[in-house]
Amino acid sequence: MELILIRHGLPVRVDNSDTGEEADPSLSPLGERQAQALAEWLIEGPGAQKIDAIYSSPKKRAFETVQPLARGLGQEITIEPRVVEYDAGETAYIPIEEIKGEPEWYEMIAAGIPDPKAFQEQVIDGLESIISNHSGDRVVVGCHGGVIAVYLAHLMGVRQPLFFEAHYTSINRVMGASTGERSVVSMNELGHLQVANVPLSSHPKS
Repeated sequence: MELILIRHGLPVRVDNSDTGEEADPSLSPLGERQAQALAEWLIEGPGAQKIDAIYSSPKKRAFETVQPLARGLGQEITIEPRVVEYDAGETAYIPIEEIKGEPEWYEMIAAGIPDPKAFQEQVIDGLESIISNHSGDRVVVGCHGGVIAVYLAHLMGVRQPLFFEAHYTSINRVMGASTGERSVVSMNELGHLQVANVPLSSHPKS
């Protein structure tokens, strides 16, 4: 089967530190454009393919990213809690490009994972469950940069779990054989944004 991991589009910044409420941002206007470009690419564009199922993290930014695709295909979205990002429960969400380039920015991100091994195991468990339930299918999973990074690190034997940055609405493909073999086919496909002339980010650093 083919597992297509999609990082969510650009979300809005949220800071609920005054209320203590969990940050669960929706997509920004640019993020909505990115999600629409992704849907058009996979439904009727050069990247059009038969898609058998669509899953999503419970976070709004992931669900809203695959929603145009599901709507266009007339499919339901299944929520998979185990592919939620490592920042679940945090009261603030700051898009990564706003802190990239700051001193020790990577250490700041990594420090946000209280138990990296447990997070990676949770992600592996969730994605492997999807693979086992969809033999011979092509499945899209709307998720997060950390989720994609730690799963691909596991497959590729990379010790640093956050070894690369999955861009907004990037397509990352894994082939899963029923005999247990896993192959990373592609990382950070962005043809849908290039064809639609949609930027990766609204931040001047990007």
